[in-house]
Amino acid sequence: MRKIVIAIDGYSACGKSTTAKEVAKILGYRYIDSGAMYRAVTLYFLEHHVAVTNPREVIKALEGIRLSFHINPKGVSEIYLNGLNVEDEIRSMEISQNVSQVSTLREVRTLMVDQQRKLGKEKGIVMDGRDIGTVVFPSAELKLFLTAEIMTRAYRRQQELFAKDELVELDAIVENLQKRDEIDSTRKESPLKKADDAVLLDTSHITIDEQVDEVIRMTISKAFDGRK
Repeated sequence: MRKIVIAIDGYSACGKSTTAKEVAKILGYRYIDSGAMYRAVTLYFLEHHVAVTNPREVIKALEGIRLSFHINPKGVSEIYLNGLNVEDEIRSMEISQNVSQVSTLREVRTLMVDQQRKLGKEKGIVMDGRDIGTVVFPSAELKLFLTAEIMTRAYRRQQELFAKDELVELDAIVENLQKRDEIDSTRKESPLKKADDAVLLDTSHITIDEQVDEVIRMTISKAFDGRK
């Protein structure tokens, strides 16, 4: 079975990362969380008080950022910022409230897309994000676009935050998700949208296991099909 590129795009809290991780684990593929890369950049910008409205300051800050992924003892890929594991720090509500603004910056997206393409050069990769199938890997053999009802997404995000001892009101999460949807979908640089040849998957009423099974089924079909 040939190795392919699996591009998973969609809105926040639709199960993209969880599904992508499990699919990669089952197939023996490499998993790359592109969203984690933007979150890590956001963390760096906040910690170093970078003015996102100043292009020169942004470019200078990016020169001091090194991102890498390492597999932990449980077999899970985690992101490192300048040699430090920041997987937990980047999942906070503060990062969620600022990442969309940072992600709109052309300088940031140019650097991230370049790194993402290098990571997927050898194929056998599952990457999730917002512009993977449209910009990063427009020729990916399998593209999916995940969506879900807003309240379902908000509840999922609330549970994720609670698991990290961060209690956030559901209304605040709904507001954050809606704001991010608006920014991500209307930004000038690589807006969030479904690729014409992507499979639309509504995850509102299906389990993660069902999502994973469906992606595995489609992957096997594509992997044995000589056509893209």
